[in-house]
This record gives sequence, structure tokens and C-alpha cells, in this order.
Amino acid sequence: TNKKPAQAFLTKVKQFEGSSSFVKRSQWTISQLRQVNGIDSVRDCPEFDLIFENGSDQWVAGSAGEKCVFVQVLHHTCQRFIPERKPEFINCHSKLLGGNSILHEAADSVSSAVQKASQALNERGERLGRVEEKTGEMMNSAQHFADTAHKLAMKHKC
Repeated sequence: TNKKPAQAFLTKVKQFEGSSSFVKRSQWTISQLRQVNGIDSVRDCPEFDLIFENGSDQWVAGSAGEKCVFVQVLHHTCQRFIPERKPEFINCHSKLLGGNSILHEAADSVSSAVQKASQALNERGERLGRVEEKTGEMMNSAQHFADTAHKLAMKHKC
């Protein structure tokens, strides 16, 4: 939503081997977050640390890409909803924290694809309209030909 939420939480869950369900391990409010440490801003790795006012916690994302998206969403959420004492983001790629982010690029890409698809659909609609007109003209021409042929056949039959 565009409104400030009453509370936002970070919840750490874990999936144990052999189980399809997740178990809640820890939960913090977003305002308790003091630092996000991406561990390595150069090498892609799924590990990162979150430091809260009452301790720290090590996290591992499913992949380096998932970590990037999580850090980016977390940064955006903190910038938007924590008015005072925003957390520090260290060892995080600057592209994740800047204006033209991965999410913006993805949104632009999707928007461009939708626009192209919409344009192609409009062009297809126009072509179908022209085909429909030509089909109508051909139908009228065929009917006129049939009428003329029938009249001619009647004239020569007598």
C-alpha cells in the first residue's frame, strides 16, 4: 500500500531436511534493524548478516539472486517506512541501493514487454478488421455473381 504500516516485521524461517513446511525461528520489527551486512559486495554469495538493537543474526538466502532482491526490498522498505535512524547497509552492491535498481529494471522490462504485446495486439486487431472487411466485400461480390449467373441461366433457359 502507499500508507505507512502500523508495524513491519522481519521473520526468519527455516525449512528442515525432509520437510516441506517452514518453521518460524525469529522475528523482529523493522525499526529494530541497525545494520545489513551483505558480507561481500563483489562476490555473489547468498549469506548476509542482519544486526538488530539486541543482537545479530546470520542469514542464508536460497541463492545470491534471492539475497539481492531481499536486500533491495529491505532497503526500499527501510527508506520508506523508518523515519528516524535508518539502518546502515554495508558490503551491499551499490546497484541494489541506488535509484535504478534491479527491481526498477525488471519493472521497466515487464512494462516494455506489455507495451510491445499491446501494440502487437492492436496491430493484429487492425489486420483482422481489414480481413473482415475484405471478407464482407468478397461475400457481396460472390452473391452478386450468383444473382447474375442465376438471371443469365433463367434468360437462356426460356
